[in-house]
Formats: sequence, structure tokens, C-alpha cells
Amino acid sequence: MNFKVNAIIPAGGTSSRFGNKNKLLEKINGKEVIKYTVEAFEKSEVNKIIICANISIMDELKEIFKHSTKVEIIEGGATRQESVFNGLKADECDFVLIHDGARPMISTDIINSAMEEVITKKALTVATKTIDTIKEVIDGKIVRTIDRAKLYNTQTPQAFQYNLIKDAHQKLYGQNFTDDAGMLEQLGETVYILNGSYKNIKITTQNDIDIAKIYLEK
Repeated sequence: MNFKVNAIIPAGGTSSRFGNKNKLLEKINGKEVIKYTVEAFEKSEVNKIIICANISIMDELKEIFKHSTKVEIIEGGATRQESVFNGLKADECDFVLIHDGARPMISTDIINSAMEEVITKKALTVATKTIDTIKEVIDGKIVRTIDRAKLYNTQTPQAFQYNLIKDAHQKLYGQNFTDDAGMLEQLGETVYILNGSYKNIKITTQNDIDIAKIYLEK
């Protein structure tokens, strides 16, 4: 591939819903959650992996990845959006993949597919078709059933032409988007879907760790 592709992994959260420990440092089968995440990108064709970290875990991350030649660790921001913007400013490239540090079941195959697809599509998000029936509820009462045939559950990585997503971050600076694809949608840009995996869950609670153990043992 004749393009420079960076991966940005926001890791600036405090894991407030998880417990006393930062979930990215929780070990599954003897290995930290974020180590699984980063290893999938290290095996891919990505050129550089930028971890935008909470300052409280920077020293631990530097120790974990001290032998990783692709990894650069920088300070994240107060929000996910700020962390990603810090990553975008840290190093210019042609295309960028943005992936949640707490999604350790991401596969290298999906990462490489996102890299291939973004060259022509310029903006995409990995997603899975919604399989549950979704109800709209107001004041505890169901008001309608939404047609799930049109619904997808958004995951990461999300992949973008670098200048496109950096421009979006500059225009929407200071807001609190939790989804980079949503920023482009806000600006009227087209974002495409890349089918993902139902295994690619985001670890939020201790229960998610139990699920991840099952998948990662395999």
C-alpha cells in the first residue's frame, strides 16, 4: 500500500462504569485489554499506532509497549473527541483508523478491510446489523416499533481520509461527539458501512470481561 495509514486509539477515559481499575489495564488470560487491541493493529498494514491516553495510565502504557516499534503514546483530552483530535494533530498521514481501546476482539482482517475500503470511500464505520427488535419508549410507554431492517449497531474502527476527518474536528471543535462518523454526518458528508463482527464488543462493565475471556481464549 502506497499510503501512510495511522491508527488512533483513544484511551483517555476514567472507566467510571467499570470499577476502581482502568478497564484497559484489566488482564484477560494474563494480558491487558489494550494489549489485545493494539496487537491486532500491529499485525495489520497500519504504519503507526497513536494511543491517546489518560495521564494517570501513561507510565503503565509506556511500560507495556516499550518494545512496540509502531506505538506512540501521547496525552489524551478531557473527552473522546479531544483525545482523537490530539491524535490527529500528532502525526499527519493519508488515511486514519480510529478505534476504541476497549474493543480487544477486533480482528486484523477487519482492520485491513477498512484500510482497503477507505481509499475509495473516504469515510466508513464498521457496524453490524441490529438483530433485536427496537422499541421507541416515552415515559415508560412504547410508542412505536422501529423497522430494524434499516438499523445498524456502530462499532470501530472507523476509517477516514485524514484531511476530511481533521477538517471535521476543526470545524466542530469543543463539542462532545462520541462518534467520529457522526461528526461527518453532522457536516453532510457521506459515511459508508463495513460489515463487522458481533464479537467486537466494547468492554464497559465487569460482565463484558467475562464475555471477552470466552472469545479471547479461542
